[in-house]
Amino acid sequence: MSFEWFVALRYLRAKRKEAFISIITFISVAGVAVGVMALIVVIAVMAGFQDHLRTKILGINSHVIVRNYYGPFGEAAAVKRRIMKVAVPASGPLGRVLARLLGRGGEARVVAATPFVNIQGLLSSGCSVTGALIKGVDPESVRKVINIGDIISGEDLFALEAHRGSAPGIILGKEMARTLGVAVGETVHVVLPSGTLSPVGMLPKIRPFVVVGISSTGIYEYDASLAFISIGSAQRLAGLGDRVEGFELKVSDIYAADRLSRAIQDVLGYPFWTTDWQKMSRNLFSALKLEKLAMFIVLTLIVLVAAFNIVSTLIMMVMEKRPDIAILKALGATDRQILRIFMYNGLIIGLVGTLLGTAGGIGLCWVLARYRFIRIPAEVYYTDTLPILLHVQDVLAIAVSAVFICFCATIYPARQAAGVHPSEALRNA
Repeated sequence: MSFEWFVALRYLRAKRKEAFISIITFISVAGVAVGVMALIVVIAVMAGFQDHLRTKILGINSHVIVRNYYGPFGEAAAVKRRIMKVAVPASGPLGRVLARLLGRGGEARVVAATPFVNIQGLLSSGCSVTGALIKGVDPESVRKVINIGDIISGEDLFALEAHRGSAPGIILGKEMARTLGVAVGETVHVVLPSGTLSPVGMLPKIRPFVVVGISSTGIYEYDASLAFISIGSAQRLAGLGDRVEGFELKVSDIYAADRLSRAIQDVLGYPFWTTDWQKMSRNLFSALKLEKLAMFIVLTLIVLVAAFNIVSTLIMMVMEKRPDIAILKALGATDRQILRIFMYNGLIIGLVGTLLGTAGGIGLCWVLARYRFIRIPAEVYYTDTLPILLHVQDVLAIAVSAVFICFCATIYPARQAAGVHPSEALRNA
């Protein structure tokens, strides 16, 4: 052990004449610990919300969408075959490892594709009318790409094609069914603005559908606006024949979706165009990222307050130890050694507080994730408990930042200690 570390540890362990300095030291350690613990917990909650929303959104939305500038297009099977052959290098070492484990040879590629037809229209029941995005889907492949939610009443997607009643089947979102006041087995009417020309003007197209199921995604906006019919029913309703509006794709590496999207567009060429989930939800995830950064900056102020306590502790320690510093200098200690002694003092306080705060933060995150005793309104946050996601890089960033702040706080008091003149200190002792 070096001379500087030995003296610094002795100063921290030794009983002081002024017990107040020991109390301030304890408060400094506690302040750093509380700040680090609060930072870890809040950042873990923010990361949990971001991951939860990403999971929800990517569950309902596809990773990549392929469309055509001219609208619906034919030869869907041939387009799908070309899409499924596209591959790009996986994103990062982890992505490449996962791709190899999945037998992709370190490549990110499309793992599933499903055609779709979207129709904007109105849904009418006997007591209410609401706007809706009516999505024509292929029951065989859509589940491989997106999650339409849990069927909380009625039958699954295959009932859309298997229905043999007087009208085709439709699956409504939970909130939409509540707005329309309908249940499984009842009839709703789809009203499209584009209809037939008559002597009295353009008449809307109206078609009856039987509710065969009610789904719930847990996100109000989707449950209140989405309805599903079979792609064949959608093509007949829109008069498309065998044409589709586009393909929704699921990829093996979501962080390579943007590069896969560009590669698919290059392969298909004009007039096809593509977009990925990061572009579709850019505003939401940018806002979450900014909020996470803002919370990190705000809560770092707690550590800064603790750092000021470290400054005051060291200044009072220097005042108390002036005779000791003078004797050490008289015995041959250099200014640089004295500087290191008091810098090490503050650094030890910061390290102990950071270690305690890190342990406390990780422990509290584990308790919150394990027992989930904090309840929040699911209608607002899409989950009924606090989501916790602790990243190693976040913990390391918080710990390093706290230690750096504490280290910076030691510079001024340590310089004051190094500037003590032995003769003056001994004369005034």
